[in-house]
Amino acid sequence: MFIKKIVIFITILLFASLSLSAGTFTKSASSEPVLVQKGDEKHWCCVCGMNLKMFYKTSHASKSDDDTHRQYCSMRCLAVDMDTHPIDVNEIQVVDASTQKLIKAKTAFYVLGSTVEGTMSKVSKFAFASQSDAKNFVKEYKGQIVDFESALKNAKESLVSDTEMITAKKTKKIYPMGQTIFEKMCLLDIDINKYGAINELKSALQNKKLCKPLKEQQLQAVALYLWELKRFGDLEKTNGKIQVTEEEKCPVCGMFIYKYPKWAAQIFYEINKKEHRYSFDGVKDLMKFYFNPAEWGNYEVKTKGDITKILVTDYYSQKAIEAKKAYFVLGSDVYGPMGNELIPFENENDAQTFYKDHRGSKLIKFEEITPQEVSKLDE
Repeated sequence: MFIKKIVIFITILLFASLSLSAGTFTKSASSEPVLVQKGDEKHWCCVCGMNLKMFYKTSHASKSDDDTHRQYCSMRCLAVDMDTHPIDVNEIQVVDASTQKLIKAKTAFYVLGSTVEGTMSKVSKFAFASQSDAKNFVKEYKGQIVDFESALKNAKESLVSDTEMITAKKTKKIYPMGQTIFEKMCLLDIDINKYGAINELKSALQNKKLCKPLKEQQLQAVALYLWELKRFGDLEKTNGKIQVTEEEKCPVCGMFIYKYPKWAAQIFYEINKKEHRYSFDGVKDLMKFYFNPAEWGNYEVKTKGDITKILVTDYYSQKAIEAKKAYFVLGSDVYGPMGNELIPFENENDAQTFYKDHRGSKLIKFEEITPQEVSKLDE
């Protein structure tokens, strides 16, 4: 009987060892994953659209000041999102690769650079609540144990090279596959600009039957093609959109405007009967400048009276519209390059639809915008 127990014990140990071997270790959830986002889009990463259950053991979650929850397939996507959303670092959570529970990222032990393939990154990052679990992982898969700050620093520093790697794969295989599937199996008049994030688009493709039934890999390829390629291709073809050069920077935040065509806005003024302009990466920064140009530097526009025209980008049509005739939604769950935004619409019905669909807190006209309303967006 004693020998039998010993055999059973050794068998259990061998099974545990095999389950953690490089050949069998999987990043997918082995039980029901904890998903913190709302709506049907909660199943996918809000940055890249990857299936969260499939990449659960590298998943991170964040919470903004307005209690908006977002979830990512990887620390790489978290790092990308931190550039455009007001994320509270103290509220970031990560999945413990051992217990598969969400834990505070700041207290986690990260294994950096193991032999297990990374998620959206050349360097893998796995987190553990227990230091002993992290050490056991290192024994099996190499790598070094670091804290959250070090892991995040690595993710930010490798963003450029990781993005180049990912883009090369998409360009060679995924985009062409996505285009083929889209043209054969989906409605061709999908309004991509209705959606605030790729996981919203992906949810609509699946749940609103915008495409015939697709497997996850096919669905991801279509979503990436539409969101990252066709969406911007369509923007280039949009007549009457706001035009910017690659050199133009926002006077308020210093960001390059051409990177964010969906949010571009402009203030115009005249000198010696010649028209000049300042371009902004969103209405929020434009309004900050509009109310007090001198706060942002020594610009030729000194007061609101020097301004001859203001253009903003209609969220749905992506066309340039006159700001003073537009409708603006505040406090929605859609963020611009600088976080909370005033989102413009030429048509009041479009503004009302967006206001309801994206949980807006207020719908106002240009003349109702105040410095206080703008300031609240940064709180």
